[in-house]
Amino acid sequence: MNLKLVKPNENLEKEHLDFLEEWQDEEITPMSANIFDMDYKSWLDYTYRIEKEATCPNHLVPAHTFFLVLDSKKIIGAINIRHRLNDYLFNYGGHIGYGIRPSERKKGYASKMLALALPIAKEIGIEKLLVTCDKDNIASRKTILKNGGILENEVRDKDEIVQRYWIGL
Repeated sequence: MNLKLVKPNENLEKEHLDFLEEWQDEEITPMSANIFDMDYKSWLDYTYRIEKEATCPNHLVPAHTFFLVLDSKKIIGAINIRHRLNDYLFNYGGHIGYGIRPSERKKGYASKMLALALPIAKEIGIEKLLVTCDKDNIASRKTILKNGGILENEVRDKDEIVQRYWIGL
């Protein structure tokens, strides 16, 4: 089994659309993997603009999105690595958002994807990484703990309790 993180590219359009279709009524996670009402090329351009401070829209922070790809083809999941935190991300969202397609959950892919993302976050210049999850998301909590997350606290975000974990890089 060959798993690796790959930046979105034109060759992955069909696989990305298959990945998105599988979510059905669920919110696509991370949100950066959702193409919304854009065509694929426009979404790619937008995704690459967000990577750089100079071209990142003001309402966002610079971030890289990667797909977890199996055997150089099938997209298993997606992960978004944010270069820095704004107030909302510091309190609720963290440096990283990730999600595994519904048919591939409970196979250890999220833990592997987060482990592959940590060296990239370090290269970006993050020394201490914040990862959050809803308190009732047991699978995500296990993923974070498996990757060295240390619970700092819990905070309320609307109707949810969010757990805030730090991982030293």
